[in-house]
Amino acid sequence: MALLDFLSRNKKETTAITPVLPKDIYAQGALDLADAIAPAALKVSSKEIELGEKFSRSFYTISYPRFLSDGWFMEIINLSRELDVGLFVHPIETGSALRGFQKKVAEVQSQISEREEKGLVRDPLLDTAYQDLETLRDNLQQAQEKLFDVGLYLTLYGNTKEELDKIEGEVRGILDAKLVYTKPALFQQEQGFRSTLPLALDELSVNSKLNSGPLSSIFPFVSFDLTSDRGILFGINRHNSSLILFDRFSLENYNSVVFAKSGSGKSYAVKLEILRSLMFDTDVIVIDPEQEYSYLAEATGGRTFNISLSSEHHINPFDLPPVKDDEEPGDILRSNIINLVGLFRLMLGGLTPEEDAIVDRAITETYALKDITGDSDFTGVEPPLLSDFEQVLSGMEGSESIVTRLSKYTHGTWAGFINRPTNIDINKQFIVFSVRDMEDELKPIAMYIITHYIWNAVRHELKKRLLVIDEAWWMMKSEDTASFLYSMAKRGRKYFLGLATITQDVEDFLSSPYGRPILTNSSIQLLLKQSPTTINVLKDTFNLTDQEKFLLLESGVGEGLFFAGLKHVAIKIVASYTEDQIITSDPSQLLAIKREKDRLESTGTSA
Repeated sequence: MALLDFLSRNKKETTAITPVLPKDIYAQGALDLADAIAPAALKVSSKEIELGEKFSRSFYTISYPRFLSDGWFMEIINLSRELDVGLFVHPIETGSALRGFQKKVAEVQSQISEREEKGLVRDPLLDTAYQDLETLRDNLQQAQEKLFDVGLYLTLYGNTKEELDKIEGEVRGILDAKLVYTKPALFQQEQGFRSTLPLALDELSVNSKLNSGPLSSIFPFVSFDLTSDRGILFGINRHNSSLILFDRFSLENYNSVVFAKSGSGKSYAVKLEILRSLMFDTDVIVIDPEQEYSYLAEATGGRTFNISLSSEHHINPFDLPPVKDDEEPGDILRSNIINLVGLFRLMLGGLTPEEDAIVDRAITETYALKDITGDSDFTGVEPPLLSDFEQVLSGMEGSESIVTRLSKYTHGTWAGFINRPTNIDINKQFIVFSVRDMEDELKPIAMYIITHYIWNAVRHELKKRLLVIDEAWWMMKSEDTASFLYSMAKRGRKYFLGLATITQDVEDFLSSPYGRPILTNSSIQLLLKQSPTTINVLKDTFNLTDQEKFLLLESGVGEGLFFAGLKHVAIKIVASYTEDQIITSDPSQLLAIKREKDRLESTGTSA
């Protein structure tokens, strides 16, 4: 009874309590988009707006000069400042515009006539105004022009009022020099701020009448950009913060060159392109002189071949690609013999004309021993080895010196390098040939043999491929290797091959007779931070302006100039955290990653 009495006495209080469901609590605490992007606080004054920790100031344009040149607004758009631009274009009906013109022309004619009656000197301003009005009226009547009410508004941002004053002086100084005059939106800062937001609201309504020609010069699509509807992200455009999305396989050739000093991020940039290209079904092959790409290959399911004197991986330079239906065996054999003569010229430290002829004939006879001739299909036939070539050569008159020099590759210290059958397979999407452990004297030879092997594979099967040759100056040291590299740059397009050469020794690369031709046959060029000793060579080669020259001297890591076709922009290479962990070459980062990996492995073992 006591409980019933208590409930009856407190009936009003208990029935007034409404239970709150969890979903209602969540709905009350949820933020919408406006809450998420709005500043924490907003204070509007007559001259600026305080947006949280930033300040903004809005302006409107009040007048323009008689002539506006193309791209006059580019200097403002590409200004390295934080600003918003609002451009509102309100079409004016041509009929009403012509009626207004008729009245205005009559007024100007009246003023001119009045001055003539008074005997006054002609006023050039009135004459010019009359001619401009008549010309514009004729263009409107012939539908060659249209008339618009145009509102151009700017909102500048700064961390302090002093910084905002400085930016204002800079922007208004640029515009005043072009006779484009602006005024601050006093007591209308809120309306000016909203007018430059992406809301399509012209709340200032301060408009000037412009015809089609001058109006087109205001549009901000004037700074060079390399944003396309396909391709990979190369970096950020430092001029206007747009994305540099580009597809090298959309150009007239698919080749690229990268010039940069050591430590400027050239390998980092190329590894980032490789990582992103792999996602678009591009096969990538790398010749790596410093074993910088092995971790990337491991992370992406690729494979690394270590080429050295003691390596288990071998490439036989006498290998021949299978004969395809549209090819003649004689052409393939002849091309391979020419490349082999160049290889022996490199291996033997040069050949006299007589020795050159002997080597050429010996190679042909060596292939003939294995029934490989220009008249037969040699697909599947086992190719000869270097020792077979030496045996044929030793039986030829005048070959004593050649055999002596060749013996170190067949019986001496270097015998295990190339005198064995090929035992590698490059049928993976990502392949790395590392020549880090190869002696410096043999690196050009190894890179020549590898590129020749890759070229045979490229010609055999048509695929979208990217061949990256890091530290390409190794191949530019010899005329034969440089010539072969140039041949690949010229002919690669037919086989869907893009050749990417990377070098830090710009002068060595360009001083080669094949350096500039390779550069000419590369549609993409990436210039990163340069040293003062090489900058003048690059300035003359690429016709750089003084500003671009100093940009390359003062750039940070991963910053420079990106050339694609006829366009070039300032670029900043940007990678995500995950990409950075995979491609970094920074020793401190690599050491930290290794320690973390060891820690996790030890933790897993102890567990």
